[in-house]
Amino acid sequence: MTLFDTPMKSTIYTLLLLCPGFTFAQQIDTVAIAKIRKEGLDNSKVKEIAHHLTDISGPRLTNSPGFQRAAEWSVGELKKWGLKDARIEDWGEFGKGWQVEKSYIAMKKPYYMPLLGIPKAWTSGTSGPITGEVAIVEIQNEEDLKKYADGKLTGKIVLTKSYADTTPNFKADATRYTTEDLDKMTNSAPFGQSSFTAEQMERIRAQRSFRSRVDSTLKAQKVALELSGRTGKHGTFFTSNGASYKGDAPLAGPAFEIAPEHAGLISRLIESGIPVTLEAELATTFYDKKLTAGNVIAEIPGTDPKLKDEIVMLGGHLDSWHSATGATDNAAGCTVMLEAIRILQSAGLKPRRTIRIALWSGEEQGLHGSFNYVKKTFADRETMKLLPAHEKLSAYYNIDNGTGRIRGIYLQGNEGPRPIFEKWLSAFSDIIDHPTVTSRNTGGTDHQSFDMVGLPGFQFIQDGIEYGTRTHHTNMDTYERLVMDDLKQMATVVAAFVYNTAQMDQKIPRKELPKARPIVRVGQ
Repeated sequence: MTLFDTPMKSTIYTLLLLCPGFTFAQQIDTVAIAKIRKEGLDNSKVKEIAHHLTDISGPRLTNSPGFQRAAEWSVGELKKWGLKDARIEDWGEFGKGWQVEKSYIAMKKPYYMPLLGIPKAWTSGTSGPITGEVAIVEIQNEEDLKKYADGKLTGKIVLTKSYADTTPNFKADATRYTTEDLDKMTNSAPFGQSSFTAEQMERIRAQRSFRSRVDSTLKAQKVALELSGRTGKHGTFFTSNGASYKGDAPLAGPAFEIAPEHAGLISRLIESGIPVTLEAELATTFYDKKLTAGNVIAEIPGTDPKLKDEIVMLGGHLDSWHSATGATDNAAGCTVMLEAIRILQSAGLKPRRTIRIALWSGEEQGLHGSFNYVKKTFADRETMKLLPAHEKLSAYYNIDNGTGRIRGIYLQGNEGPRPIFEKWLSAFSDIIDHPTVTSRNTGGTDHQSFDMVGLPGFQFIQDGIEYGTRTHHTNMDTYERLVMDDLKQMATVVAAFVYNTAQMDQKIPRKELPKARPIVRVGQ
């Protein structure tokens, strides 16, 4: 048990803030923060960076040409800004890259209507244009599955009936946290482990296993095309993978994710006794010559002879889904982190510790890039065998909750840094409304790879904007969904946090080391 886990913690926090004998309470370098503010708020480059990562690079599925474009451009910019050892560093085998070359789907009868749809990732194409009548399948359990194992679907265009909620919204898509929301967050107890519970894992595995059996049944039936419209509304739909990306995985047949409203239209027509004919053409390319994947890595070397071997890290995941250009998930986070590094360089600051940026790959399929980097560099979660660099990391900061501005930070149950972070946030109270530090854990992104081996890994609290309703993993996650003033604010705050961490006499306080435990992946 560490000092910061004791019942005396509230007294200790006060001492840390007020007592000059505690080195954690050292003064903020106001001159450096003023330079960071000036560069970040007045000379921002977030528009240009975001444009390159989204519009120019395109969709960035791991190991796809779009990801490679974004990674190579990022490395080039980091070198241009003067960072050292900028590179794409392989972390191990991921699997096949994939991209769409041609995608078309429309209803031909009883009348013509183009349909909103995108191929599911890692599915194969059609053999040229196809036309066929639609058959609806309802498969919600094992008994339903047995109904479709008799060859009746061979050669059909098959639509899995949608049960998505497409009713009108009576709440705004874009929202910001209220003061009351943040107060509740501040006063809440720490959540449990920042990973799935055994029950959740079992449920996810069961769902994916059942979905795999459904796909296998349809594939065995040699259906011409598989369609689903499971989630979304108002023309926005959520994308997914329709097959495994592993190098030795068998090819899956062509499949589209379509808007639930169009899935509903087709279903209602057929249920009314009106046959529906669709036409479609899909071409995809697999990239399987190189199955390993890499992260973008670069550094600003430290200048203090005693501290330069210690590291402060910042990052976000560069990969995205394929139905749009991955603007809020997570070009926003990568834009912020690249801009934060640019700010520090342009401001001419000389950090005591080394600052290292990482733009991760494979996050969307299970935190692969960050998990394997941490395993290779710091510690193995499954054995908790610590490498020498484990002691050298002060903290890792992550952005991956969309375009919304920073409102505070999640402690991941690590109460030690609370007074430090509260002080740092208070310096930005003019651009952070109601700065908040919460004990809560937040999951689903790359800071977990650090946290699970006992390293201080943090995600910032961000306004949700449209993240859960309109952009996260959807066909609408485009440049237009970015709020540039929010990105400027985020980059400025992150730059300050990273610089402050690099300047401290001591490293950011840590939680007690977790025990070794096996990692059970839910990805393919």
